[in-house]
This record gives sequence, structure tokens and C-alpha cells, in this order.
Amino acid sequence: MRETLTPTQSGPGAPLRQYEYLEITVSRDESVPTAYQRLREHAEYGKWELARSTLYMGGHRKYVMRRKVLRVQRTLEIYS
Repeated sequence: MRETLTPTQSGPGAPLRQYEYLEITVSRDESVPTAYQRLREHAEYGKWELARSTLYMGGHRKYVMRRKVLRVQRTLEIYS
């Protein structure tokens, strides 16, 4: 099983992305219940939701999960 997290840029000039994405690739040798267990753990503990699942010829699977990017703005001005 391979996991790839698409990085999001932050700071001034960064694109206003609303989601960050995690791709999980499962080989055909791995069992489906094991893959679902992994997806459930990401959903429960990492606040990810399943955006897309793809089954390829040959048995490989790819799952794309997403979660909202929370942008925190400073509320307190600090003067030096």
C-alpha cells in the first residue's frame, strides 16, 4: 500500500485551495478488508473523506481522500 499526500502551499500568494488530497494505492495482492480498514482509520482519525475510488484492470485500486484546509488568521496584532 502506498500513500501520497499532495502538499498545500500557505502564506501570501498561495492558491486558495479548499481541500488537500491523499492518494492511497493498493496492489492486487492486498486484501480488500485491509484496504478498507486503512481508509476507515484515515477517515476517523485524520478527518479525511473518500472523494474517489478507482479499480484498474489487473486488480489495482486507487483511493483519493480529501479534507478541508483550515486557514487560521491572526486575530492579535503584535507590535515590537
